[in-house]
Amino acid sequence: MSTGAWIAVAAVAVALAVGTYRLLTDGRFRGTRSVVEVRGASATSLETTSPDDQSVWTDVQAAMPDAVAGEQATLVQFSSAFCAPCRATRRVLTEVADLVPGVTHVEVDAEHHLELVRRLGVLRTPTTLVLDGAGNEVTRATGAPRKEQVLAALGRA
Repeated sequence: MSTGAWIAVAAVAVALAVGTYRLLTDGRFRGTRSVVEVRGASATSLETTSPDDQSVWTDVQAAMPDAVAGEQATLVQFSSAFCAPCRATRRVLTEVADLVPGVTHVEVDAEHHLELVRRLGVLRTPTTLVLDGAGNEVTRATGAPRKEQVLAALGRA
């Protein structure tokens, strides 16, 4: 085999590996770490928060005063204008919010709320946060989750 053929085979193998990894990890709800703003510094650090710390919902409501929290849980979706998976995520989260009583869906435009995105440690869109009735983050998913995954995550809230 020539050198060019080996390079093509290697490129296909790498593309398959990356595609398989993304297929397995996108849209999965994982445990969560809270992002706490370091006082007196512009950077953020990943730390666990105490019950006295501000809830995630307080930050969301400060950025979006018209947003309404759910009695049982709130699904907060961070999206952007040209994100194709964001549209599918919006549809799934709206269906779940309509299906489950006491659950609401709030969509945050990541481009217009950069300070909130940084404070909560959102690195890509779509990112979905599941908040409990008190406004604390229970879990989060990056990528487009399926309806069954969202319902299972709400079971933990």
